[in-house]
Amino acid sequence: MIAPHDKNVIGEVNALSIDDVKFARKSELIRKIDEEIDHLYINKLAALSLRPNIITKQGDLKIVYSPIHGTGITLVPKVLAKWGFKNVSTVELQAIPDGNFPTVVYPNPEEEEAMSIGLQEAVRLDADLLLATDPDADRVGVAVKNLKGDFQLLNGNQIGSLLVDYVLSSKKDEGSLAQTDYTCKTIVTTNLISDISLSHGVQCYEVLTGFKYIGELMTKLLHKEKFLVGGEESYGYLVGDLVRDKDAVVSCAFIAEMTAYYKNQGKSLFEALVDLYIKHGFYKEKLVSLTKKGQSGAEEIKLMMQKLRTETPRVLGGSTVALLKDYENGISTDLITKKQDSLALPKSDVLQFVLSDGSVVSARPSGTEPKIKFYCSAKLPLDTLENYQEVSEALDRKIEEMMNTLLK
Repeated sequence: MIAPHDKNVIGEVNALSIDDVKFARKSELIRKIDEEIDHLYINKLAALSLRPNIITKQGDLKIVYSPIHGTGITLVPKVLAKWGFKNVSTVELQAIPDGNFPTVVYPNPEEEEAMSIGLQEAVRLDADLLLATDPDADRVGVAVKNLKGDFQLLNGNQIGSLLVDYVLSSKKDEGSLAQTDYTCKTIVTTNLISDISLSHGVQCYEVLTGFKYIGELMTKLLHKEKFLVGGEESYGYLVGDLVRDKDAVVSCAFIAEMTAYYKNQGKSLFEALVDLYIKHGFYKEKLVSLTKKGQSGAEEIKLMMQKLRTETPRVLGGSTVALLKDYENGISTDLITKKQDSLALPKSDVLQFVLSDGSVVSARPSGTEPKIKFYCSAKLPLDTLENYQEVSEALDRKIEEMMNTLLK
């Protein structure tokens, strides 16, 4: 829930005593939802497909899917089949819903360990694509073959960028891209999505961290502008406005469709990603989390944020810090001209350092854990496919230098 509804609801909860709670079941108040809703949803999703003719040609695309013991097993295979994918293999060891998640340490597709069994199956079958959804099937992890032919996990920024480019390119090719169409991302998600949107002449809105803010924007712009695609770095994406939350089911369908599209062109999904880097610049992201437990830890995090505000670094990773965005104070400061502008988002304890070369570092204390998180996004030009590894290693060094400066 977004403000002020979150506080209003918890206020109502806190106003109750345990004696006010009625524990007796009233069957007449309960309506069970049957498969009719599933069929409506599946059919609505099928209508969103942008290149069904490509799926007809590439329907035998080798897909390995794991629900990681979660709810995705109910709908993901059905939706992929409805879209025309005939060669989907489910990871049997993780196919049965089980809240104990017996085959993983933590059932999160962001974790390489949680993807390991699926990766083994993808290698065994020489698959084109590995998809794995989290337990409630609103986020999805992806692995495809890299330039060396080895399976590589893609992160949320990469998957989101590919989805945005695929949807906008497809809409443009069919002549249906309109001036009122828009994309959306959170402030800690890669600016590659903004660059891609701009290159297609489409507005990309930024919101605070959390998909609820993307949903809020969709509601605000309903009947005025049209949401096409958006997402956040933490593996949550949405295509189309059927729902207003991240949805791994529709994301799986579109990731499979765009993999089929590029395969039809003789390219892998990874090669398509490198093409985006060559066109817009090579963005590489890394999340650095520091855990600071207890009251002393909370105070330490507070002091770290205070120091970053008062002793703002002027150079990070060899690049000038051009802009400081302080979302707590609602002010964006140009550190070169000293000009200040207002930020048009609600207040949030986030600092963003925008570098002259397009790199960005965001510092954000977690609202749910004793952590401070640094979202690093480094950018360098990439000329050719052959330079990929060299530039990738340079970006790793740049991120390390940026973090060393911030944390010293």
